[in-house]
Amino acid sequence: MTPKELLSVMTVAERLKCATRHCYTSTGRQESVAEHSWRIALMGMLLTPEFPELDMNRVIRMCLIHDLGEAFTGDIPTFVKTQADADHEDRLFSGWVATLPGETKEEFTALLEEMEALRTPEAKLYKCLDKLEALISHNESDISTWLPLEYDLQFTYGKENVKAFPYMEELRQEIDDWSRRKIEESRK
Repeated sequence: MTPKELLSVMTVAERLKCATRHCYTSTGRQESVAEHSWRIALMGMLLTPEFPELDMNRVIRMCLIHDLGEAFTGDIPTFVKTQADADHEDRLFSGWVATLPGETKEEFTALLEEMEALRTPEAKLYKCLDKLEALISHNESDISTWLPLEYDLQFTYGKENVKAFPYMEELRQEIDDWSRRKIEESRK
């Protein structure tokens, strides 16, 4: 990748620093897509010892690129995102990936296909991290930022994804316990 090509990719990726998500940080500002992507990549790195049989470098790479399509569309919360929204994002993202230099285009394409298929343990783990980080972020935010539907969503979102990994089921249980405590404390 030439320096000019790298700068072009970095300019697109910078948009994720400006694209906000539905969730708020613990300090009360909206979280950026870039912050979410960075944190799931960090989770992948930290969990490497828990998954010695997986290619965690590949998982981390999936985490880093998984929301790059939102550089073109912004973030649409899962509870309002339609199939048409997802298709539009995929078209824009795929069009951009097609313009990337050879090896980068090949790697992004392979990773995106693997992530979409969710057949490999690496893709399944990336998806767990994506879902669970959102729940963690939600728990870190002030409960006044939660929408009514999110009280239930906090316990159902990503529930199926963790079933492939006992460690992730245990982590999910810890997050659920935290969510329950947060909700109970808010009702006092």
